[in-house]
Amino acid sequence: MEALKKFDGEYWRSLFDSRVGKTTWPYGSGVWSKKEWVLPEIDSDDIVSAFEGNSNLFWAERYGKQFLGMNDLWVKHCGISHTGSFKDLGMTVLVSQVNRLRKMNRPVVGVGCASTGDTSAALSAYCASAGIPSIVFLPANRISIAQLVQPIANGAFVLSLDTDFDGCMQLIREVTSELPIYLANSLNSLRLEGQKTAAIEILQQFDWQVPDWVIIPGGNLGNIYAFYKGFQMCKELGLVDKIPRLVCAQAANANPLYLHYKSGWTDFKAVKAGTTFASAIQIGDPVSIDRAVYALQNSNGICEEATEEELMNAMAQADSTGMFICPHTGVALSALIKLRNSGVIGPTDRTVVVSTAHGLKFTQSKIDYHSNEIKDMDCRYANPPVHVKADFGSVMDVLKKYLLSKDSKVQ
Repeated sequence: MEALKKFDGEYWRSLFDSRVGKTTWPYGSGVWSKKEWVLPEIDSDDIVSAFEGNSNLFWAERYGKQFLGMNDLWVKHCGISHTGSFKDLGMTVLVSQVNRLRKMNRPVVGVGCASTGDTSAALSAYCASAGIPSIVFLPANRISIAQLVQPIANGAFVLSLDTDFDGCMQLIREVTSELPIYLANSLNSLRLEGQKTAAIEILQQFDWQVPDWVIIPGGNLGNIYAFYKGFQMCKELGLVDKIPRLVCAQAANANPLYLHYKSGWTDFKAVKAGTTFASAIQIGDPVSIDRAVYALQNSNGICEEATEEELMNAMAQADSTGMFICPHTGVALSALIKLRNSGVIGPTDRTVVVSTAHGLKFTQSKIDYHSNEIKDMDCRYANPPVHVKADFGSVMDVLKKYLLSKDSKVQ
């Protein structure tokens, strides 16, 4: 930080702004456009990048106004990225460093991770790009097919294990202590260095104006700390004069941070994570718990939870306004709904919801929802197709009825 403080905030704002949209290697990446803040010593030839980052900050105008009475609601679509999730932001940094170490003939044979889906997709893609072997530990039958096929397609060595994510994490830590495999989970600070750039990017997209709130889904809890770090660096280096309040949103079926928060930050207890549609945050013993607590305490932050019905209905409601979000973003939106209804978040508060993955990775959950096939769930916004006889009269009858429900002028 001392080296970075030699330059003022205006210098850094101008430098970062000058690199947006450029193709000059590697600065066209949303991560590597902040290279001096991420991994300054790495040679550009060692960087492994797919020009990740620079994701859409979407003004959720209809959703905010119609359902929440808000006029300044934004969704940061981190899932619009190379492998479809925010994990690309950290993985480009980690794999670049491994690429550098291998060129220095360090004893690194491959890179390994335990994953609930998105981490393995990012790791396998970036390793494949650099020609580095990747090894993935996945919990059997607990991630979507769309997530599973990504590391397989990218040539990773995939082990499907009869345990949950926490069990996979324990095994990969034991394995990497014995074999020359580089551990790629969010325990590794290199990942967080890349992920923090999403926070800087939000400020940049608001012309360096600070939003009031940023809401982030939380599982292994590295990302909430990464956002805090990005915002805090911008404040310390003079780019902005404050940081937003952070909200960590957890699925009620995997909510150890929420329980810790509600207890007044007394002794933390891991939980046995139950099944949730937000499968990427189905984690009961998060490795970054201490960092997450630090981030919330130092940002005047809040933790909230969402039931399965709440998160799926929030996802479907957002989709009905033109988005196509993942269940984890549904968790974050559920937290927003609760905080808005309780008056904690005001109608004019500039609020950013972080969407962590692309909805196309979770199509089966959407199919089940809109088919009303989820047991004991009131799928309030289900929109199943209407089966109609293939004749003009039947089609006209159905269409008139539909249009009449939308517009009373239709006769």
